[in-house]
Amino acid sequence: MPSLTSHLFCTRCDQGLPEDDWNAPDMRRCSACDALFRALTFPALLRQPSPVNPAQFGSEGDATCFYHPRKKAVIPCDNCGRFLCALCEIEFRGERWCPACLESGRRKRTNLHLETRRTNHDSIALALATLPALLFWPSLVCAPMAIYVAIRYWRAPAGALPRTRVRNYLAIGLASAQLVAWIGLLAFLIARR
Repeated sequence: MPSLTSHLFCTRCDQGLPEDDWNAPDMRRCSACDALFRALTFPALLRQPSPVNPAQFGSEGDATCFYHPRKKAVIPCDNCGRFLCALCEIEFRGERWCPACLESGRRKRTNLHLETRRTNHDSIALALATLPALLFWPSLVCAPMAIYVAIRYWRAPAGALPRTRVRNYLAIGLASAQLVAWIGLLAFLIARR
């Protein structure tokens, strides 16, 4: 008999769903109400929680954390030298930093390796190619800009999520088509005179 857990319940009858039916490739039926369901879970739900060791309290003669004076220090900050407990140490590029140094580097922009945001140049290039095409006249200026942005930032790192270069290809294709249309229109107007 599969073990019933209190993590997932049937949406119709609130009966606990057996763990054997989780992440099944096909639809399953609830044993109580016969309703179809498919339960997809993250692996972390099935992982047994590991106990967290609390930071040790400092005793007489021990170095204590700069931010938590009652807790024992385990390591100094590699940037400023403040003593840190296990809760406060942050591993950054192979070094141990305190929260204040990390925040100070982010705020002053002195730490070039700390990225807090990225620009999606491929989306900008695609917007430059598509939005002005709706009004026609701005495409004369925006089409070359779209081609420039797509080519200039071709190798720029994408956003946090992996992306393909489809937007760059689309931007270059649409902008090129707009430029060809402009050249054709100008040639037509010159030929009519």
